[in-house]
Amino acid sequence: MDGLADPSSAGAGEGGRGVLAQRHVLVDGQPVAASLTAHGRGRHTVRFDGDTARVVLEPGQRAFSGARVREVLVDGFRFEVEVESARRVRLRERATRGRSATARDGPVEVRAVIPGKVVSVSVAPGEVVEAGQELLVVEAMKMQNELRSPRGGTIDRVGITPGASIEVGDILVVISERRPG
Repeated sequence: MDGLADPSSAGAGEGGRGVLAQRHVLVDGQPVAASLTAHGRGRHTVRFDGDTARVVLEPGQRAFSGARVREVLVDGFRFEVEVESARRVRLRERATRGRSATARDGPVEVRAVIPGKVVSVSVAPGEVVEAGQELLVVEAMKMQNELRSPRGGTIDRVGITPGASIEVGDILVVISERRPG
């Protein structure tokens, strides 16, 4: 329930309590109009589609994905929910759409996502690789990270050598569509 208004700034709801949220949310992927009324100590009432549920919201924790994970008790049933902003959802969908389109068409530039030092390079130009095959190993923060091919194809270019320092965004390997033959 990130981004909810402070109860003290919201209008008075039933019994003089502030309404924390009044917005459209997705439940099982479907939009539902809902309102959330606070009763103190994490206890709330949720109203949606003519139904009412008693809800306990535990403090959220930041997930690896950047969303917030909260434990929610609804009428005695425990759920873990991930809450993320609409902006973050749109960004994730655009990134996923771009990745799947790139995986099918044209060359793929494998770029550094973390700074580090190249420990080993497992491929050479002209070599045919399969999706998931190791391309190289990078050491970052005293850990070795394997970079694997995002798709099958032919190695067009290897832009680094063992021992080289890399920065975020550096082109490491370029993979083209598999050549017939």
